[in-house]
Amino acid sequence: MKQLMVFSAAMAVLVLATPTGGLALDGMSADETGISIDVSSETAPISPYIYGQFIEHLGRCIYGGIWAEMLEDRKFYYPVDGTEPAWRPAEGNPPTEENGELPFKILVASPWKIVGDRQAVSMTRENVWTGEHDVLLSGGSAEAPNGICQEGLALVAGKSYLGRVVIKKLEGNPVLRISLRDSVQGSIIQQSVFEKLTPDFSSYEFEFNADGDNSNAALALEIIAPGKVQIGAVSLMPSDNVEGFRADTLALLRELNAPVYRWPGGNFVSGYDWRDGIGERDKRPPRKNPAWTGVEPNDVGIHEFLRFCELVNAEPYVAINTGLGSVESGASLVRYVTSPPDTPEGAERARNGRKEPWPVKWWCVGNEMYGDWQLGHVPLEEYQKRHNAFAEAIRAAQPDAILVGVGAVGNWSEGMLKHCGNHMDHISEHTYWGDKKDVWEYTQQAVEAIDNIANAHRKYRMDLPELAGKDIRIVLDEWNYWHGPHYYGELGVRYFHKDALGAARALHALHRNSDMYVMANYAQTVNVIGAIKTTRTKAIFDATALPLKLYREHFGNRPVLVSCGIPKVDASAALTEDGKTLTLGIVNCNAESITVPINIRNGKASLAEPLKGWLIQQDDPMAANVPSKPDNITIREQAFTVESGNLALPALSISLIHIPVTR
Repeated sequence: MKQLMVFSAAMAVLVLATPTGGLALDGMSADETGISIDVSSETAPISPYIYGQFIEHLGRCIYGGIWAEMLEDRKFYYPVDGTEPAWRPAEGNPPTEENGELPFKILVASPWKIVGDRQAVSMTRENVWTGEHDVLLSGGSAEAPNGICQEGLALVAGKSYLGRVVIKKLEGNPVLRISLRDSVQGSIIQQSVFEKLTPDFSSYEFEFNADGDNSNAALALEIIAPGKVQIGAVSLMPSDNVEGFRADTLALLRELNAPVYRWPGGNFVSGYDWRDGIGERDKRPPRKNPAWTGVEPNDVGIHEFLRFCELVNAEPYVAINTGLGSVESGASLVRYVTSPPDTPEGAERARNGRKEPWPVKWWCVGNEMYGDWQLGHVPLEEYQKRHNAFAEAIRAAQPDAILVGVGAVGNWSEGMLKHCGNHMDHISEHTYWGDKKDVWEYTQQAVEAIDNIANAHRKYRMDLPELAGKDIRIVLDEWNYWHGPHYYGELGVRYFHKDALGAARALHALHRNSDMYVMANYAQTVNVIGAIKTTRTKAIFDATALPLKLYREHFGNRPVLVSCGIPKVDASAALTEDGKTLTLGIVNCNAESITVPINIRNGKASLAEPLKGWLIQQDDPMAANVPSKPDNITIREQAFTVESGNLALPALSISLIHIPVTR
């Protein structure tokens, strides 16, 4: 056992870290059997922000996950030249979509196929709508049309789909036919015909209804009368989208009820120009993703992200590009978001659809700038100056901004705290964990990592005179398990019941270190090592979503000291805000059910009646939720009974119990 100090605003309590994941009460042996809770020994309040989330422009987190757009490369980043659509093959051996999941494919060439005369389709760089080039189509006839087509669209019977195309007439009197087909060469399901095209770019809208399920439908744009057109952008979304967001994913995100979201990265942010993501959505240029694979269409920018936060009732936490970005660009973003509409940036924001400033207060000053993989990486000494310059510019733009600096336990965090402590409010840390066969060892990684980071920062507080009088706490703005094949796109790993156990233990560690952690952001939210997984037509909770949802909804915020001396059991406890209910979370990593003695000190607990609670349990640690079977692992309400001071815990379970108490 190792001694450590737990500081709260009102008190300092000496506790012992136990190998079973509890805290031993002062004067009590850490190996005492049972779970003992002292309801009078409160530590620092648990920040609501520890249940936060992170989304990045990576894989199918946003596009194909949160955002409702169905078309790939809708702004023609890749030339439409007759090359067969090319995809990077999947990693590992993921199941097919017939089994409920979409195999991992990454687009590396245009997904648009040519219909009709190959010579009738070309690219132009003259007077383009957006990006580097547009598509030119020369018309044929209704019997022999020329055009482009994209397959691989998934339709749901009875659902309607809304689309638009940005197009202009160049020659003759071309007629545009847009059709929904049951395949590229198949029959037309529905069509819209536009006869009067204008010589200036205009947007033409259409709507189709699916008369049956189809996993490989196609959208075709064809010219069926002599003439020539230039196409700038195309879009197709389910009509039930919510301001561009997928309705099914958004419903789960609202249910998850995270209090804060970090965006847009991650590695992505160090090469991201936020101005690419503002203005008319169809006009925003497509770019190669600067950090990952694929194309960034810039459909989701700062406006969409902040509206997303409003839709899911969460606070935004915006990362600023301190890699390849300039100080002025970062400060300009802050002014754009927070300035009144009578300022230059505020007026620009108003022209783009948002008159009033957004109430953004959390700003992440860079991402992982300690790593040589990060765009714009420089040595620590140089980055300290860069951070301070960004911080000064941001605070000049928004004096009450909460700034989170880039940290990494060791020389980097220590150097940032010593030389940038006056230019940050908090400091970030990241932690990811790999695979282990033993469930307890697997979940213990999370506890040890979170404890070690907290202890390192406690030591900085004792050792660094520059931190005297400061309360720079930790923002763990990326944490998760990360291993296994990519079933759901780039880094789209599947999670199992043992991951849910580990996520619950991670939350327990954050509870026990509540004096040090002001925020934590599960990384990432959808598909990319995500708590929610999607196919083209379904969205489900993966295993790790369940403890996040459960504890966010039902766990208290006034932590009390717990001693747990039971092998492979982890316990955490907190009072609710009114102090009338003790919330007890217990993770049993044993492969069999056990009986646990419960001892509540310095308070009266009502244990005679069945206790209200919730349970996440599976006998198989490798059980998983998949789109075809989304309820293999669930949260279910459970009445718990304490008999003769003992509580029965099912095997491999997460139990959250409400105990009425008085003091």
